[in-house]
Amino acid sequence: MRKMKGSSNYLKNQVRKNFAKAILCIALFFLIFFFLSLRVLFTLSLSVLEAAGLLVSLVPLAAFYFYLRKYRIYNAGWEGEKRVAKVLSSKLSDDYLLINDLYLHNGGGDIDHVVLGPSGIFVLETKNWSGEITCNGDEWQRAGKHSFKGSPSLQVKRNAEKIKHIIDSSQAFRSFGVYVEGIVVFTNNHATLHLNNPTVLILKLPQLPSHITTHRSLNNFSIQQIEAIGKEILKQES
Repeated sequence: MRKMKGSSNYLKNQVRKNFAKAILCIALFFLIFFFLSLRVLFTLSLSVLEAAGLLVSLVPLAAFYFYLRKYRIYNAGWEGEKRVAKVLSSKLSDDYLLINDLYLHNGGGDIDHVVLGPSGIFVLETKNWSGEITCNGDEWQRAGKHSFKGSPSLQVKRNAEKIKHIIDSSQAFRSFGVYVEGIVVFTNNHATLHLNNPTVLILKLPQLPSHITTHRSLNNFSIQQIEAIGKEILKQES
């Protein structure tokens, strides 16, 4: 498989940035706590000001947990996207093209992966979630999670429509009637899926390469056409 666009630095930068902030906050907490503890130890008393200082030290501690949570979220996403790119690159031939981390202009949002090949065009929404995951239509639930923001199936359908619109808007491919398939891909080996009438295809990562290569599309693209479509998509990147 050939990459038309490698992974962007966005997720990597977010991982590093939030990790650095978490380390800074926990270091600040221990510095404040250590300084105040020494004062109490030497004076054998706790003044109102020092008590207030101990309370203030809880602020960087809370910030530490906030940035640590963000670090874990971004890192999980980054690891998941790297796994998809690695598996596809090793399993698919050079007849296939891969676009990673596509950011569309005019508020079009980001798309994890677009795969283009003779067997079709695929838009992938990558999730590195673990645990019990239930999908009912377009409604999703994760065990142990009190709230759930966004629907992966709705997201990938919107992204597939965006890619289809880009291709259909091109003069060269307007008459093709291109079909773009949206797929939700789970990369975590510890994810257990319970699917009830999902509106899109939902796969574990090991299942993905064989689905792509055996898929039968109404459009039979040549390598030249695939490359032209990929270039047309990349024109829309912000």
